[in-house]
Amino acid sequence: MAHRAVALKEEGNKYFQNGEYTEAEGLYSQAIQKDPSNPKLFTNRAMTRIKLQQFENCMDDCLKSIELDRVNMKGYYLLAQSQLALNHPNEALTSALTAYEKCLETNDKSTSAVSGLVLQAKKQKWEAKERERIRNRSSMLRELEDMLMKNKREELRQLRLKMLDFNEEAEEKSDIELECRKKVEELRTIFAIADPKNLQRREVPDYLIDSISFAVMHDPVTTKTGNSYDRVTLMEHFKRSHTDPLTREPLRADDIRPNLALKQACEEFLENNGWAVDY
Repeated sequence: MAHRAVALKEEGNKYFQNGEYTEAEGLYSQAIQKDPSNPKLFTNRAMTRIKLQQFENCMDDCLKSIELDRVNMKGYYLLAQSQLALNHPNEALTSALTAYEKCLETNDKSTSAVSGLVLQAKKQKWEAKERERIRNRSSMLRELEDMLMKNKREELRQLRLKMLDFNEEAEEKSDIELECRKKVEELRTIFAIADPKNLQRREVPDYLIDSISFAVMHDPVTTKTGNSYDRVTLMEHFKRSHTDPLTREPLRADDIRPNLALKQACEEFLENNGWAVDY
């Protein structure tokens, strides 16, 4: 049975590489029926479901894969992607951080990609807090946003009544979601111009953020590979591995140098934006 599952998986891989995700999903499902104890089969099917935008089903596969293999980095990585797509940034950040920790433990070559996903999740979590803060500053903005969301829900309800096929419905749903987001962004921009002190969105530039702790750096240092990290978190990383956290190239404490220009930029930003301490 396991041998047949491997054959089905390999056949599914060929379809996946050709972009035929529905066919690949079907073959992975058959492989799972033959060998339901193989966690890699669930992560393979999860990848096709990401492509097909079946995010809830993808989450189910990821959770099953993690249940079968607790050190399954790819399972946590795909889980975080699905959670982000479903607008669950808190859960996505937890999953992405777990994937990142497992990358560091195993010197996985995917560390850079996972680090980017952590930052994306953290930004989405911060943006959710910012949206709520801005909404609470203006009752009129809140009412107008609620009206736009109500209209979107009605459009989606009408779309479901059309009984379109999966691809057509997914495309129209995406258009409705995008149009609503554009209107909300335009609305917030107008209010931010009218009251920049209270309604302007607050953001932290990516170059000020440490790629290990994902917080604003206080004492940035530069490695021989050109990457910058906060000194404290890099030294903590060296206790686990003498490698650059992102490139995985050999790295020791003697190879790092203070990044004085970046340190000054971090200090000035924190001085003028005290809220960034909580980022």
